[in-house]
Amino acid sequence: MDTERVDLSFGPLSMPVCSNIGNPHATFFVDDVEAIDLATLGPVLEHDPLFPQRANIGVAAVRDRRSIRLRVWERGAGITRACGSGACAALVAATRLGRTERRATVVLDGGSLDIAWREDRHVVMTGPVALSFQGEFDASLLAGR
Repeated sequence: MDTERVDLSFGPLSMPVCSNIGNPHATFFVDDVEAIDLATLGPVLEHDPLFPQRANIGVAAVRDRRSIRLRVWERGAGITRACGSGACAALVAATRLGRTERRATVVLDGGSLDIAWREDRHVVMTGPVALSFQGEFDASLLAGR
């Protein structure tokens, strides 16, 4: 299968670039990511038969050769404010299509990441980190394992 132009469409989304950045991604390129009803489209596409283990669904708009706007429906989680593997997948997909340089800023709802797809095919992500959750659980919950 040509993973640069996968024959998959639903609503306004079609022909994603599919990639595996340690987990499966389908990245759809659109003009305006804000206009896409990701809450409705994401779960349907995540569970498409093409993805037997489900997939993360990204909608991306290339702003210029060094900037991408991205929103992600993460498999099993829903819309996320940030998705590092999704940002990496979007940059690789955009580069494969010739729309961006091998290094660009990916702007997500939770902030921006600098993504570089090196010539040795490794993808490097650089950006800020922040604690988003802290909690405790009762160790007895593991007793049955």
